[in-house]
Amino acid sequence: MKTTNAWFITGTDTEIGKTFLACALLHAFRSRGLRALAMKPIAAGVDADGLNEDVERLLAASSWQAPRALVNPYCFQPAIAPHIAAAEAGVEIELPPIVDAFRQLQAMADVILVEGVGGFRVPLGSRHDTVDLASLLDLPIILVVGMRLGCINHALLTAQAIAARGLTLAGWVANRIDPTLSRFDENLATLETHLPAPLLGVIAHGTTPSQAGPLLRLPG
Repeated sequence: MKTTNAWFITGTDTEIGKTFLACALLHAFRSRGLRALAMKPIAAGVDADGLNEDVERLLAASSWQAPRALVNPYCFQPAIAPHIAAAEAGVEIELPPIVDAFRQLQAMADVILVEGVGGFRVPLGSRHDTVDLASLLDLPIILVVGMRLGCINHALLTAQAIAARGLTLAGWVANRIDPTLSRFDENLATLETHLPAPLLGVIAHGTTPSQAGPLLRLPG
């Protein structure tokens, strides 16, 4: 499978800024004249119109609106863990349809970003988890580190899990989700020392994806 110009975005936890980073990177790639798309294979939680907020944000930030069935093959109504939502809906999350959707999107664009769900080790059912999805796609990983108390442990454990599956950590981004975090600079320096990948940027609290995008170092 072609993996050039495609990355898998994961995070140290849920609600950590994966969608924000994906949108910021989409803006950055598009500003360089590249056709950039993103997909969120599995989403949970919809509004009154049956739309998932993260999926809509990715569609809006992409070069054009690709078919939703490709961008988001699995979408569940309650905002709960995907394997629980799937079980309640009587659905088995299968990985081959996701890979097929990825390949179709890849043929349309110069850059594809695949956003995971939750953290790196989230069950998708009795047989698979998000690590299996990342492994099957065989994409380099971009890690979003939510800068809050405990982030060093979470980031290093996630990096360890990525390496254990033979995947490549292409880079990481520090997202200042807690602007009151004490000793931010010291935490950032520790992560730079211990994470085996380059820092692609720091997302300031309160910025928008279009503001953050130009400040990011694009993964190579």
